[in-house]
Amino acid sequence: MLFLQLVISGIAQGCIYGLIALGFVLIYKATETVSFAQGELMMLGAFAGLVGMTVLGFPYWLAVISAIASMAVFGVVLERTVIRPILGQPAFSVVMLTIGIGYAARGAITMVPGIGTDTQALPVPYKDEIWKIGGNEFGVGALVLNVEHMVVIGATAVLCVLLFALFRYSKLGIAMQAASQNQLAAYYMGIPVQRLNGIAWGLAAAVAAIAGLLLAPITFVHANMGFIGLKAFPAAVVGGFGSLPGAIVGGLVIGIVESLSGFYLPDGFKDTAPYIVVLVMLMVKPNGLFGETLRKKV
Repeated sequence: MLFLQLVISGIAQGCIYGLIALGFVLIYKATETVSFAQGELMMLGAFAGLVGMTVLGFPYWLAVISAIASMAVFGVVLERTVIRPILGQPAFSVVMLTIGIGYAARGAITMVPGIGTDTQALPVPYKDEIWKIGGNEFGVGALVLNVEHMVVIGATAVLCVLLFALFRYSKLGIAMQAASQNQLAAYYMGIPVQRLNGIAWGLAAAVAAIAGLLLAPITFVHANMGFIGLKAFPAAVVGGFGSLPGAIVGGLVIGIVESLSGFYLPDGFKDTAPYIVVLVMLMVKPNGLFGETLRKKV
């Protein structure tokens, strides 16, 4: 039962990594650049939900929807005003720009009085609830599940289904796939590539906000919670940087390995385990679990 609970806890944490990694992959497929601001977008989404519930007095579901919508708009505006002017420059410039965006976001949050400098609890209706499965009448031998973890797993599953439907059956999703394969050819076929890039950033910011709202009840809301993005990046690498399903699978792998190593191995292994997994993956399968093998003739 203990091992099973550790695995379930790892799956829940891995879902958070996978959702942030989805943002990495969406932006990479759309613009062929890596955004290291995904963790901070997740942090901003959590703070948006916190402000909606505590300052504006919104009910839980309204605060969640408004936070996701506001972050989607923020992502589109960010791409249009900051990212788009620098596209076409060396990839290193774009990477440094996204790192700067992350630092600016953390600095802006810490300047908000009464919110940014403190650790806040997100008042969700399922806080600290547990489910007990099996065991005797005294609860001995029962599988104890944290409802917060189960909500993370369930919400991630629903989001994956919605994203699958978007990219499989909608014209927008098919156009985004075409643009990710070859932007020039898609442009010549009449697909608005620049607009799709903005939508991709908005979608990545919305997914990051969902990850922040799911993570906040477990780890609280604070300005440095975006550093979790540093563990989501290995998830994207393990799954294959160009694969959306790979981002979720990579997140699950990293989450389970981290949970088990944190319990069974000495102190310190929990924080290093994700990067050890990445090193092993790069040696065994450099393209990741679901990455495509690209070949060039020279």
